[in-house]
Amino acid sequence: MIQFSLAREQLLKPLQLVSGVVEKRQTLAVLSNVLLEVEGSQLSLTGTDLEVELIGRVALSEPATDGLITVPAKKFLDIVRSLPDDAIIRVHQQDDKVLVTSGRSKFTLSCLSAGEFPSVEHDSGSDNFEMPQKVLAQLIGATAFAMAQQDVRYYLNGMSLELNQSMVRTVSTDGHRLAMSSRHVEGLNVAERKQVIVPRKGILELNRLLSDDQQMVQLYIGATHLRATTADFSFTTKLVDGKFPDYDRVIPRGGDKEMVGDRQVLKSIFSRAAILSNEKYRGVRMTLSQGNLVVKANNPEQEEAEVAVEVDYDGPDLEVGFNVSYLLDVMNVIHGDQVRFILADANSSALLTDFDDDASAYVVMPMRL
Repeated sequence: MIQFSLAREQLLKPLQLVSGVVEKRQTLAVLSNVLLEVEGSQLSLTGTDLEVELIGRVALSEPATDGLITVPAKKFLDIVRSLPDDAIIRVHQQDDKVLVTSGRSKFTLSCLSAGEFPSVEHDSGSDNFEMPQKVLAQLIGATAFAMAQQDVRYYLNGMSLELNQSMVRTVSTDGHRLAMSSRHVEGLNVAERKQVIVPRKGILELNRLLSDDQQMVQLYIGATHLRATTADFSFTTKLVDGKFPDYDRVIPRGGDKEMVGDRQVLKSIFSRAAILSNEKYRGVRMTLSQGNLVVKANNPEQEEAEVAVEVDYDGPDLEVGFNVSYLLDVMNVIHGDQVRFILADANSSALLTDFDDDASAYVVMPMRL
């Protein structure tokens, strides 16, 4: 018969994170619940949708009674949210109900047996290593936007995570653009290149959990699952069973025309041109000449936008079309002051990089306009 008490602020954050993986509409009632487990002076909260599983941990300072029970995730979270910031919350089980009390407020929740709660299988990690959470967050942040959504090529609905010697690389593509980012990880030494595909939901949930500091995250990569563990949580996601495209073949090599421009200025002119682009296709035409870039857009209503800016370009005149949303996505994830465009001709993909940092690279396919 589980029993514990703790401050609202201690419970709220892990409960919010764990509730995030719980799907709203579930075929199994117990999957709408969060599993509460007290063991000694630690409370664990677990949520799963069978694809991903998140376990949050909280240290208890008050005496507690060991036990396991599941309660409705959304209702429990709404109750905790509704209480005052300085509230002390007491939870204890009474037969098939859970009593939540705080001050003069009392809530009775129906619960389901912990025995019905499924656990995501943990296959033994064949590759175990640790890296700063900040570095993993940077890798995901640099590439997650290019993941496909609900593509029939299911292996594109996720992100490639690759280990090679001391390098960790993330790659994502939806078939129209590609994002790639690499970081050196201290202490990592993988003799044979390993590549797995982490599903879209797994990437988005993991990214929510990572802190922007040098605290370490332990990663276990098994045959069918990836697990990330810190002092505060353990996160497990199934891997996508499939082969990621050979992205090396997609990266343009023969570009002989280079344009360098101020990132914020380019972002601004792309945004302006986008206003009058075709809402469905989002195409803009980039015309390059000596030291100058003109971006044009038009739409079926015969409206037109034309924006010009000075750039560092010393090549022949070139006109090429792109989806402006794809260009803006890249401008949003590059952090340097200047962006480099490597171009070949009107029918070839563009290679975009941060002028001062080549850890990440972006490929955008051209559009015929």
